[in-house]
Amino acid sequence: MPVLEGLWGPDIRMRDSQLSVGVEVGVCPDEAPRSPVWGPLRMPPVTCGGLSLALELPALIRQLRAAWRARRAGPLDPERSPTNTWVAEEEDVEGIKDDLEDGNSDLEADGRLNAGHAGVLLVERRGSYPLIDLRILKTSAQQGEVESGTRRKVKRLLSFQRYCHASRLLRGLVPHTPGSLHLLDDDYLGQAAHMLSKVGTWNFDIFLFDRLTNGNSLVTLMCHLFNVYGLIHHFELDMVKLHRFLGMVQEDYHSQNPYHNAVHAADVTQAMYCYLKEPKLAEQLSPLDVFLGLMAAAAHDVDHPGVNQPFLIKTRHHLASLYQNTSVLESHHWRSTVGMLRESGLLSHLPVDMSQDIEQQLGSLILATDISRQNEFLSTFREHLDNQDLDLQLASHRHFILQIALKCADVCNPCRVWELSRQWSERVCEEFYRQGDLERKFDLEISPLCNQQADSVPAVQIGFISYIVEPLFEEWHRFTEASLLSQTMMGHLHRNKARWSRLRFARTHSETHSHAEEPELEPEGEGESEEGGGGGEGEDIP
Repeated sequence: MPVLEGLWGPDIRMRDSQLSVGVEVGVCPDEAPRSPVWGPLRMPPVTCGGLSLALELPALIRQLRAAWRARRAGPLDPERSPTNTWVAEEEDVEGIKDDLEDGNSDLEADGRLNAGHAGVLLVERRGSYPLIDLRILKTSAQQGEVESGTRRKVKRLLSFQRYCHASRLLRGLVPHTPGSLHLLDDDYLGQAAHMLSKVGTWNFDIFLFDRLTNGNSLVTLMCHLFNVYGLIHHFELDMVKLHRFLGMVQEDYHSQNPYHNAVHAADVTQAMYCYLKEPKLAEQLSPLDVFLGLMAAAAHDVDHPGVNQPFLIKTRHHLASLYQNTSVLESHHWRSTVGMLRESGLLSHLPVDMSQDIEQQLGSLILATDISRQNEFLSTFREHLDNQDLDLQLASHRHFILQIALKCADVCNPCRVWELSRQWSERVCEEFYRQGDLERKFDLEISPLCNQQADSVPAVQIGFISYIVEPLFEEWHRFTEASLLSQTMMGHLHRNKARWSRLRFARTHSETHSHAEEPELEPEGEGESEEGGGGGEGEDIP
């Protein structure tokens, strides 16, 4: 498999041409070949280094295990009969986990994981594909710190409440009442519940809510909204399966991403809820529409690697090959979501045709978030509004509005109050800059907006607002007929854009002034002077 040396690591490279899964690419492992379930993703088989990029993850895992065992301990013991294969594999996996718990001996100096770690990650993984970035486990020599892979295993074996209860007892915290299993302290629970009572307001602080829920903002918010709309009763959902699915989704967001993490998913879900309440839309939506809108918002960026599609393409990542360089990340988010839906069994009680239709509609919504398709959706939306031919009685038209609503929710940060909008802006730029640093490290062309020396946060935000956010929200403003929420968002958008413009001007003026008065200091501390001066003046601008 072609990889970027030192970036994806050597763990998933398979060069044995005989190691082939032999399953047609683009076909779900639960479906027969040529099944219509994954129709939009039918494609000829793709192979990399002799290993078929099939979606049958268990078979792929077995091949990777075999290669790992061959590298670690030589040929397999001939006494291992085929009937004992699964037992042997389980023993190998447990052995790998024991090795991980021993300490840092298997962690490479540069932070990349070796083959043993890769085996555990593939075993622990719930999605449809090998990991994009293997550097997510962090071991520590500090006494009492638990290795993250083991921690995830414990959380699966125990219920979340029992796990939190045990952690409280280990820290010496005694429950207030005998036999109680507290998720959080009472004062935190009260504040979180109070925030949920105002979840429909546009100034909802998702960062505070995430702290009050101990990092479980997405699960808590989704459970609350499902109860608000009565979706659990309407679809006869199993609460255990629902919690399991939502926990899987939340856990599969990468917490190390500054922007594309579970808090972003919760923020988009809260915005989506506000849009679903718009008077022009609320009365027309069916329970299925609401279910799809909330589910797509929660899972629209699941398992995001923290880099964009051009980066995956130019590093020849296996996902880019799998999806033929088209909507790579969005397709991966969708397929991962479907995999978790099936593994959790959340929709297993529904008729097969209904569950398949839900999966397809979820895919249509998530794929609509591809920023490269912005003009396509915007022109169609504008044409409908100009012709006044949107009929929300039609399911197809309602679905299109859900796509637009999800696109708005995904990029609504500039429409928030300044305190929240600025935090999101700094987070997304930090993620861009990290990608730029990787590209610089490996002598790749630095992607647009990813050069920290050339692309300042104000400049990035002004361009984003001008070319992406403003055109979309102006049409949404027309659709909602200038609703109160839409007026609020447009007001914040214009004020935030003006503020970013002043910050950029202040930064530019500060840099020019610094160069003019103190040219002799330029060789020593030019970078620090620019960053400090620009940021300091920007803070004081109202």
